[in-house]
Amino acid sequence: MTDRDRQPEETTVPPPEPGSIELLQKEAAEARDHMLRTLAEMENLRKRTAKEVADSKLYGVTGFARDVLDIADNLQRALDAIPAEARAAADPGLIALIEGVELTERSLLNALEKHGVKKFDPQGQKFDPNFQQAMFEVPDASVPSGTVVQVVQAGYTISERVLRPALVGVAKGGAKAAPAANSNESNSAAN
Repeated sequence: MTDRDRQPEETTVPPPEPGSIELLQKEAAEARDHMLRTLAEMENLRKRTAKEVADSKLYGVTGFARDVLDIADNLQRALDAIPAEARAAADPGLIALIEGVELTERSLLNALEKHGVKKFDPQGQKFDPNFQQAMFEVPDASVPSGTVVQVVQAGYTISERVLRPALVGVAKGGAKAAPAANSNESNSAAN
C-alpha cells in the first residue's frame, strides 16, 4: 500500500479538562483587552501626530518672524523720527523716501499677516499681562487705573499665541475700572 492509498487518520481531540475553558476564556479576554488598549494608543498617537504637524505648519515661522519683527520696529522708528513739521515742509525727494519707508513697512506687515503674524496695539485697553509687559506706571487720574496709556513697542501674535508682548506704560491712581464700579453698584442696590 502506498501513501496515496491510505486514508487520513482521524485525530481525536481529547475532551477539555475542567477549568481549561475558563482559562481559555480568561486568556481570550486578556488578549482582547490588550488589543483594544493597543488600538486606543495608536489612535491617540495618530491624533497627537496630526496636532503636532498642524502646530508645526502654524507656528513653524515663529523664529523667522521674531527676527523680522526687528526690521518692522526699525522701519517704524525711522518714520517716528521724522517730526510732523519736517514732513509738512519736506521737499519731494524726502516725501518720496518717507512714502517708500511707509510702503515697505505696510508690505512687511502684510507678508507677516499672510503667515498668521498680527500686530496689536493695546493703547487705551485694560492691561493684560498675557499680551503686554508693563514697563512703567504713569500717574493719570483721567483714565481708570490699569489702563494702557502708552505703547513703547507694539506686540505681535502668531495665531492664538503671543509672539512678542507689547511693551506698555500703565496708568495708576485714576478712577476704578468700569466693571468693578458696576459690581459695587449692584451690591449696594441689593443691600
